Amino acid sequence: MDFNYTLKYRTFDSLLEDVKTDLRSLTLENKIEPAQLIKVAMRVNYDLGLRINMTKETILEIEKGRVRLPDDFFVMNFALLTGECTETFPVPQGTNVQDVVPTWRPWVEASDCTDTSNPPRPVCFSKCGDSFAIVQVVKLETRTYTRFHPLRFRASKFVDCEMPNLFNTAHDEAWIKDGWLYTTMETSKVYINYQGGLSDDEGNLLVVDHPMINDYYEYAVKKRILEDLIMDGENVATQYQLVTGELRAARNYALTIVNTPNFSEMQKVWAMNRKAMYSRYYDMFRSHYPQPTNYRLNNAV
Repeated sequence: MDFNYTLKYRTFDSLLEDVKTDLRSLTLENKIEPAQLIKVAMRVNYDLGLRINMTKETILEIEKGRVRLPDDFFVMNFALLTGECTETFPVPQGTNVQDVVPTWRPWVEASDCTDTSNPPRPVCFSKCGDSFAIVQVVKLETRTYTRFHPLRFRASKFVDCEMPNLFNTAHDEAWIKDGWLYTTMETSKVYINYQGGLSDDEGNLLVVDHPMINDYYEYAVKKRILEDLIMDGENVATQYQLVTGELRAARNYALTIVNTPNFSEMQKVWAMNRKAMYSRYYDMFRSHYPQPTNYRLNNAV
């Protein structure tokens, strides 16, 4: 699935503040109910399609062969098995020479030491002889590596049709059913990249922030506010007709922006057209005429 990476997002509260600025009189009279307008913004998000959804990622811990998918999960982009490998090894270093007091050696008598100020048990080096100890301090370093392994997926409506895991021949397999991710492994960790709902880390609803898409959100919210006023007996028929006409034009502009193909989609269309023209005008002659490269290779032999 291709996405529009140029889109930005803002919270629903920011959208509502812009609407209240346009409807100042209704705002002063407290006739705008934010709780009833959230569903309007959610409906506009669904109307614009999956291309505006945010690309999210997380790591799921598989227990007993399954794990619950995130609440805002829509479509799986790709997935990988994760694992960790810990290695401990000495690092390159030199030799550290130190003058230390060794432990008691039974073959060294205390009378051999001319320094009577020291106790007899630790043997002194500097005044009892010319021996030295060479101490090599070996430093160990521990590194933890994170590795990824391929994972095969079964085709379903929750999996992107171009997902690379569908064409993988890995031994481990996974599939999605009833909001759960099932695998052939009892315990493991799976990294997933998916299209999630429009919400931030705190659970606040997000909407698209684009100069030509903002009008669609604002006029949709204004239309619902005027509908509620008409149901309450207010005389706002003129304003309702004006907003309805502007909403229709704003929706067409928003869908045009969202459905505009990005560079990767245009590249795929170009490759598809090139392959079609090759098969139509050139491929039919390959069986009758030898290729120039093969002709040169045969002569060289």
